[in-house]
Parts: sequence; structure tokens; C-alpha cells
Amino acid sequence: MKTKLAHVRVNVKDLDEAIDWYESTLGFKVAATWPPEKPNYAHFEADNGATFAIMEHEDYPSLGRLNFHTDDVEALWIELKNNVNVIEELFSTPYGTRKFTITDLDGNELGFVQD
Repeated sequence: MKTKLAHVRVNVKDLDEAIDWYESTLGFKVAATWPPEKPNYAHFEADNGATFAIMEHEDYPSLGRLNFHTDDVEALWIELKNNVNVIEELFSTPYGTRKFTITDLDGNELGFVQD
């Protein structure tokens, strides 16, 4: 069976704090929140690939790691490295990419990769 990933979500402790961190630290922009009366979910604008979302939930952090492709991993590394929790510093992988990994406020692992 062939599939195409359309949506991924990680759990966070506090939705408002997490939105602020993703917007101010990573430059993500919220596309929508849900439910309207008292949101506990938000997803961010996406340019191709899967939609990335966060949800306020008691089971955080989510297990696993999400990798985001970027056009300039070196510049992003320089911008972020002193302002985030780093799991893996920028390195060259055996399969020809450059990558680093950080965590968000709640410990969710986020990798940033350039082909």
C-alpha cells in the first residue's frame, strides 16, 4: 500500500505557550485553532508536505521525532542554537544531508534537515 502523509500532531502542556514558542522561536504561523469556543488544538501553515499541528494534552511530549526540511539549515542553526534545547548539533549525515535536532518547550523532538 502506498501512502502520503497528510497530517502530524504532537502533544503540548499549554497550547498558548506552545503557540507563542513556535511562532516566536521558529517563525511558524498558525493557520487555524479548534474548537472555536476554547481551543486545545492548532495547526500551522504548510508549504507542501504534511500539516504540522499541536494539541494541549496531558500525555506530552509525544514520542518520536519530526524532521522538517529547510533550504538553509546552516543559517537556521546559527539563529536557533543558543536559544533552544539542542539534542543533536548540526552535522552531516551518511546519506548526504545536513541536520540538527532540538526540542520544543515540552520535549517534542524536532529535526531540521537540508538535502
